[in-house]
Amino acid sequence: MLTIGAAIQDVFLSHSQELKPVSDKTADELFLKIELGSKNDVNNINFSTGGGATNAAVTFARQGHHSQFMGTIGHDPAGDSVLNDLDKEGVDTSRISYSDKYNTGYSVVLLASNGERSFLTYRGASTHYDIKNFDLSDSDSDWLYVSSMAGNMDVLDKIFNQAKHLSIKIFFNPGKNELKKIDKMRVLLEDVDVLSVNREEAQQIVNGEDLEELVRRLSNLVPVAIVSDGPNGVMASDGKTIVRAGMYEDIPVIDRTGAGDAFGSGFLSYWASGRSLKDSIVFASANSTSVVSKIGAKAGILHKNTTLHAMPLSEKPF
Repeated sequence: MLTIGAAIQDVFLSHSQELKPVSDKTADELFLKIELGSKNDVNNINFSTGGGATNAAVTFARQGHHSQFMGTIGHDPAGDSVLNDLDKEGVDTSRISYSDKYNTGYSVVLLASNGERSFLTYRGASTHYDIKNFDLSDSDSDWLYVSSMAGNMDVLDKIFNQAKHLSIKIFFNPGKNELKKIDKMRVLLEDVDVLSVNREEAQQIVNGEDLEELVRRLSNLVPVAIVSDGPNGVMASDGKTIVRAGMYEDIPVIDRTGAGDAFGSGFLSYWASGRSLKDSIVFASANSTSVVSKIGAKAGILHKNTTLHAMPLSEKPF
């Protein structure tokens, strides 16, 4: 399993009255309100690493796959943290490249008591990619897991073409900057084996309102389509069956960071091993649920042979 994308150092600040969600009579949504110039105490700090591709790499490693990460970091302590975390998990880091101009991506995460968070993010090396550092010509990977590449379509085009030439299958979880270039992205989908998007993202690719309509239309573009809809669950199809799943387990949410990465990589961990669409969705949901129960994107990622339980799920022919 070769994952390609961002690597970031995350610092979580939490357990503070100053990070309590507040509302305004003129607003429908909750928000954080910190007065300009004020000094605010926090009672808890957590250091971890993130970035969709490194999060996925840890899922694959913990599930017993040979896991390799390809991305760019800086020559700095944050980059050292990324390397240390991946080395500790047994992820192959031989394809990491270094930026001489930019620092490693870095996020300060203000974590509210309800599990929602606000980010202050320096993207740095995690978005300034040099195409020469992304070369699959000598890769013997079975699968390529690609999260957002910050809209670098030339890099994506190169690695997708190389992957198909080498018969490497592709799992794609595009980000907002890829979706902004929708015409180019649709061309990329011709090489994709599994596409994972949320409801709003799916609606940027195809027309449709309900999940089944979106999944059926995406299935005309890719062999396996997955569409998530937050607390409303997820729907997926492999062109043979359609699976609809609800929440794996109703647990207190501590931190939602990395939930989407855990779902996508959890699905592929099982799917690439020959498991059914249904079983793959169950593990993806379990992995995502476990991740939101802990602070940080990696702490809750499940290990191999974790016991799973049944969840609300239905299956029907495509």
